[in-house]
Amino acid sequence: MSLRERFGWNDFFEQQTGREERAGLQWARVVQEQRGLYRVAGDVDGWAEVSGRFRHDAAHAADFPAVGDWVGVEQGIIHRRLERRSTVSRAAAGRAVDEQVLAANVDTIFLVTALGEDLSARRLERYLTMVWDAGAVPVILVNKSDLSADPDAEHASLRTRLPMVDVLLVSALREGTPGGLDALAPYLGAAQTVALLGSSGVGKSTLINRLLGREELKTGAISDAVGKGRHTTTSRQLVELPGGALLIDTPGMREVQPWVDASAIDAAFDDITALAAACRFADCEHASEPGCAVRDALESGRLDADRLESYRRLGREAAFEERKRNKAAASEEKRRWKQIHMAQRILYRNRDRG
Repeated sequence: MSLRERFGWNDFFEQQTGREERAGLQWARVVQEQRGLYRVAGDVDGWAEVSGRFRHDAAHAADFPAVGDWVGVEQGIIHRRLERRSTVSRAAAGRAVDEQVLAANVDTIFLVTALGEDLSARRLERYLTMVWDAGAVPVILVNKSDLSADPDAEHASLRTRLPMVDVLLVSALREGTPGGLDALAPYLGAAQTVALLGSSGVGKSTLINRLLGREELKTGAISDAVGKGRHTTTSRQLVELPGGALLIDTPGMREVQPWVDASAIDAAFDDITALAAACRFADCEHASEPGCAVRDALESGRLDADRLESYRRLGREAAFEERKRNKAAASEEKRRWKQIHMAQRILYRNRDRG
């Protein structure tokens, strides 16, 4: 296996290089991002930055390289980013209407939560909308099973709430034992890329250290005050496991605002979507319409009321974010035409003076 293939290179990326007009580019994968600098591994290994041309042509923050991307590098300068096979994104924090890419070209996403105060089905449903939209396979890891008096009951409850998704009960502190990390083996094949997402303190860095077999990443001890580990990861990075799998760790997220549309929400709530297909009206809002299959399932106990409310809330939020993005796009178009008209007036004025 070549060094490129070891880091996940395949025909999808190879076909894109055939259109490359710039000679001398070496192809490498972004394995770490730090304040506009990118550490890459592949044909070239080291730190690089984007070219001035790249920076000028990038219309949005999401156009810049992210951890997991394949880029064309020449003498420490990134000139091209290859098209992504999958993209894990969220809405950027704050008022700005922009997409923040968390990881690129991922095969599987481990959604890491922990028993105790962090365990929230609603938060996991938010994460799932991000994953289905990304084009990767979601797997939920319920970590710190050693801290629960009845982990099996909590595990069963979560599996009922989140159908059609693998939910694994694990503990990073129980290597080689039931409830340890052996259940992750099917997802950690050679050159397969797995990203870890989760809120602060759920044990992502500890999981990676156990899989690596060494203390590569800093971890924080459990806080007695809040029952959580202290958040330690401050930047996204890709690490290679002994078996050849590639893991992308990400900083814990206090705010989860998926960068998705209605189709991603339907995929994350496929049980509700399947029920809605049997409603009498195609535009049923599952409120008071006659012949509503979703409401019938709710009343019979086949559908959890909190899950339906989560579906509705995420739908409203997605619609709101879409309106914001459309408004921002219209504002940007208006600003662009204003600049064009101003340039034309300056051109005509200077021509008349000449």
